Amino acid sequence: MRELRVLLYETPHDPYMNLAFEEAFTRVRAADLTCDTLRIWRNDSAVVIGYFQEAGIEVKLTEAKKLGIKVVRRFTGGGAVYHDLGNINFALAIKTEGVKDPINYLYSHLIGGALRALELLGASPKLENINDIVVGRRKVSGVAASTRWGVYFLHGCILVDADLTVLARVLKVPREKLRDKGVSEVKYRVANLSEVLGRKLSYRELVEALIRGYEELLGAESYIDLPSRDEIKVAQLLYSHKYSKNEWNLYRMPHSAFKDLEEELRRLLA
Repeated sequence: MRELRVLLYETPHDPYMNLAFEEAFTRVRAADLTCDTLRIWRNDSAVVIGYFQEAGIEVKLTEAKKLGIKVVRRFTGGGAVYHDLGNINFALAIKTEGVKDPINYLYSHLIGGALRALELLGASPKLENINDIVVGRRKVSGVAASTRWGVYFLHGCILVDADLTVLARVLKVPREKLRDKGVSEVKYRVANLSEVLGRKLSYRELVEALIRGYEELLGAESYIDLPSRDEIKVAQLLYSHKYSKNEWNLYRMPHSAFKDLEEELRRLLA
């Protein structure tokens, strides 16, 4: 049976390291130094923006600074999301053969583990706008994906009991831009899963549902693991050279601007 490694590793106090680790464990999987991995983690008080976004357009930066909310950029595309400890985040990095349509595989197949997790919790989720998970006409989760480095990577956040008042204070809502692109406003009609279900959800419940959802989807048997030395080394390198820098988080220096970092990562993962 296929194995699914599960990491519960997180640095909630340091979103820069949390996002550095997202890229790190994906690169380490790409180098075949680990097996298929599901990571479940949390951030405390952060806004995470997509690779292609401009921080000043998506985030009320003055308000975020006033509230002590850090802004960090991820290596995948997609929109800005607000994180606090009322969110739970998941990320999957796998290798597989025979995929003819990678985008469809990511957004129509691999997202199914998260949908199944919500079903196990008692919700009736559906997809909208390709990457929004909706329950009762309200968005409770969004995902982003990548096929870089030869790995199928999908990650997302689930609003469980987040402070939606703070979310509204720090995120901008470019509704006109969305209409121009034919994107429905459900993207900004958000709700907490606990509100939709009418009950509190424990961290353990959510973790178990996500693990089971991806076990069923992949036909896999899971086991809990700790980060490897390679993952920690790569994460520390990415953190110090990229994810802790304003050049990356606020000004979106392109991947090509980190040539020295890429060379060091190649040597480390060879």
